[in-house]
Amino acid sequence: MRILAIDVGTGTQDMMIYDSEKELENAIKLVLPSPHLYISQQIREIENDIYFEGEIMGGGKIKRSILEHMDKGYKVVMEPVCAKTIRDNLEQVKSFGIELSDDSKDYSTYSKISMGDINITKLSKFLLGYDLEFDFDEIAIAVQDHGYNENMGDRDFRFEKIREKISEPISPLEFGFRDNLPEYLTRMQAVRRILKNEGITKTPLLMDTKFASIAGMCFDEVAKKLNSFIVIDIGNGHTTAASIEDGKIQGVFEHHTSSLTDESLERYIKRLASGEITNEEVYNDHGHGAHVLNPISKIERVIVSGPKRELIEKTNLDWHHAAPGGDVMMTGTIGLIKTIQG
Repeated sequence: MRILAIDVGTGTQDMMIYDSEKELENAIKLVLPSPHLYISQQIREIENDIYFEGEIMGGGKIKRSILEHMDKGYKVVMEPVCAKTIRDNLEQVKSFGIELSDDSKDYSTYSKISMGDINITKLSKFLLGYDLEFDFDEIAIAVQDHGYNENMGDRDFRFEKIREKISEPISPLEFGFRDNLPEYLTRMQAVRRILKNEGITKTPLLMDTKFASIAGMCFDEVAKKLNSFIVIDIGNGHTTAASIEDGKIQGVFEHHTSSLTDESLERYIKRLASGEITNEEVYNDHGHGAHVLNPISKIERVIVSGPKRELIEKTNLDWHHAAPGGDVMMTGTIGLIKTIQG
């Protein structure tokens, strides 16, 4: 079985081409800039009005680059779908000075930029340059999706859905979606539309980046020997931790990395393990929240991943940098692959 796994993060998009007939360590790997980074670079290099088409994607630096472009006196027009990259509420998008496209107007003189978390055409051409066919039995993609509910802020809504998912102890592998992908996960829905428009007929596996990473960390060689432990992904924007016992998630908290210190991180991890952490304490500290079903018997080890993982080194915890398959950059992709394999 050949699997293409792509983990789209804030800094990088990490890809693995897995072949079940080869050792995991011999899988082909790519670490490329995250899509929002090269789109932001495109914006900075254009000296013209810009027309955006395409899909909802991770915004990252795009909004800032657009505002800077308009400050130079250029116009920016966005199709309504991709405009939701900036804000789900299109009235808020227009409040920034961004125009929404109008079919009655001519935008032929505008420079065009296509938006989307995935570019299959570009990837397939790249692979063909190395005599690699874009021919896979399975495709799995992870993006961070807060979800959208017009009556609730994304911070609240994201964690409410996490809480609903963990209504009982479950394996991290149960966070993958196929035909059961909810409509409110608009970024994942956009990825699925892109694949369909590119002629990918097989339903992809879609997963949140944080839970793909949590799943992947559980297959680290050190983690596989443990029964009661903490896994934590310390990302550029968000930090998500789960307490694991008997192979299942017993509790989780999610915070904004910039709001954490080594002291608060250590405190939250210990309180997650003991079951004492509360949703209110994390939320009131500008995080997303916390939800615990059961305390775990002890912290045998803290398994950590993510670009800001060095924060764990300042704590007094017994930690280990996850490297499933021997690569710290492939935690999310391996989580995707293991989810497919079940």
